[in-house]
Amino acid sequence: MTAVAPPVGRSRTERLDLIWEERPGLLGWLTTVDHKRIGLLYFFTTLAFFGAGGIEALLIRTQLAGPNATVLSPEAFNEVMTMHGITMIFLFIIPMTTGAFGNYLLPLMIGARDMAFPRLNALSFWLFLGGGLFLYGGLLLGKGPNCGWFCYTPLNTRTYDPGLNADFYALGLIFNSVASTATAINLIVTSFKLRAPGMSFNRMPLFVFAMLAVSFSLVFALPALTTDLVFLELQRKLGFHFFDVAHGGDSLLWQHLFWLFGHPEVYIIILPAMGIATSIIPTFAKRKMIAFPLVALAELLVAFIGFGVWGHHMFATGLSVSTLVFFAAASMMVVIPSTIQIYAWLFTVNLGRPEFRAPLLFIGGFIALFVIGGLSGIMFAAIPFDQATTDTYFVVAHFHFIIFGAAVFPILGGMFYWFPKVTGRMYNERLAQASFWVTFAGTMLTFFPMHIVGLLGMTRRIYTYHSGFGWDSYNLAETIGAYVLTLGLLMIFANLLWSRFRGVLAGPDPFYGGTLEWTTTSPPPPYNFAVIPTVTSPYPNWDRDDSDGLPLDHGHETQATTVRDGYFDEVLHMPSESGWPIVLGAVAVVFFVMLLTTHYIVAGIFAAVAALTVIAWNVHEPPQE
Repeated sequence: MTAVAPPVGRSRTERLDLIWEERPGLLGWLTTVDHKRIGLLYFFTTLAFFGAGGIEALLIRTQLAGPNATVLSPEAFNEVMTMHGITMIFLFIIPMTTGAFGNYLLPLMIGARDMAFPRLNALSFWLFLGGGLFLYGGLLLGKGPNCGWFCYTPLNTRTYDPGLNADFYALGLIFNSVASTATAINLIVTSFKLRAPGMSFNRMPLFVFAMLAVSFSLVFALPALTTDLVFLELQRKLGFHFFDVAHGGDSLLWQHLFWLFGHPEVYIIILPAMGIATSIIPTFAKRKMIAFPLVALAELLVAFIGFGVWGHHMFATGLSVSTLVFFAAASMMVVIPSTIQIYAWLFTVNLGRPEFRAPLLFIGGFIALFVIGGLSGIMFAAIPFDQATTDTYFVVAHFHFIIFGAAVFPILGGMFYWFPKVTGRMYNERLAQASFWVTFAGTMLTFFPMHIVGLLGMTRRIYTYHSGFGWDSYNLAETIGAYVLTLGLLMIFANLLWSRFRGVLAGPDPFYGGTLEWTTTSPPPPYNFAVIPTVTSPYPNWDRDDSDGLPLDHGHETQATTVRDGYFDEVLHMPSESGWPIVLGAVAVVFFVMLLTTHYIVAGIFAAVAALTVIAWNVHEPPQE
């Protein structure tokens, strides 16, 4: 691509504005390749899915508030329960952390002007949106996934599910996996190649280490899930027998492949939360993170060890004792890097001068909930206990302390922490702190009694129950807690919405954060940095280098640096806004709909259209304006 000569007589920022600014209005958002705009598209889309998943959770809890309730029919309950799990994992937490937080913040933290592949970045969002709408289309048609979020065989076979429900599940998650893989690859290449000069590996922000660990986990874990889903569709549509024991298949093959993705997925969800914590704690503790190298290594080790723990979910399936012992040991080993981080966080706060503002409160809540969920997780490493409590609400309690308490609380804290950077305005601190306590109380009241009712024998995925089992009061408390939790979340979003328009102007660095995003304006300009900074520390805003940076004001450019040491390598010319990503995303939606309805010839035609679109995308590169 040919660089555009800067207009004569203009200042550097004026030239950069002309080069980088995208068109205004709806068309600008549809064709954007700006990582910040794409991050915001992910943010609001995942919030919408979060709202849908929250409504599903309230329906489930209302149905189970008392015995013999009829709020939902058995069929509707199965669909709502399944879609709640799919939504919170695949359509909220993972895309919120990688797509929204990762997209918006990572280039700013490493001193880059955009992601490594801006148009692929846009495509990943449109594929994510298409996959989410595909899944919810099934629910609206009364044919939503109904076999649980892990959809065990044989419940997912045509014998037990002759409709399209499991097909929506399989094709929708394949669709979603393509989007997540594209995002992960983009984050990896951006982290390796677009760091500011001087940002060697040992100077990368801990948030970036966490996003790298998550991205590699996605790249290596999603193929197992995709393979499982392809096998399922081949069995359902074309009569293959991958999971059919009577024809030489293996009924446990589904579980092995699913949990080969499913347990790393737990750390895919929790690692961004750890990265957010390592950003917020130093800022409000007013000191650098204790044991910085150990915390960075621990984040990577959590992802690595997580791939050896999948059998932890299969202790009740009849695996050999030696196999069970191996997975039990691996389940205990993964505690070590997590504990390193917890002690580092606590020592950093204790040895600093902490200011307990709302973001740090949410991180404190995260640590408390993570420890509670982690302790019950260690209990599952004890094989007899796991076998006794498998498929009970004790598992549901553990899972939600990790998935909601330990993953969502840092997201909420991160929303408050980076809100001034994204909007240029401050949130209401008193309301934020009040919303934390309401949300924390609602979380504890919702999920802690599940431990007890699980030990009393209540199984997961249960539609209704009779009185007299001793479950009534606990379920009622959980339902009350769910509504209290909803109130807390509504307080948070009301605060942010009001503050977006009425909040006090924040300035570029209201919290005096240590990383590079706090060195630019709030909100950041389209080009992020007028001069690419030179980095001499993991906390460059606290250890400023007065040497000149890279101006890069001759075109749509960003820097490339060496992978290990962060030495300046070359200038990269970045692609501008484009309509091809949304076109390819729309074609992909039609392709998956045709596969769902077994119109294979039409699906093949749209696959060819998709290939032609990719060719046109690469051939027709519009000139920079």
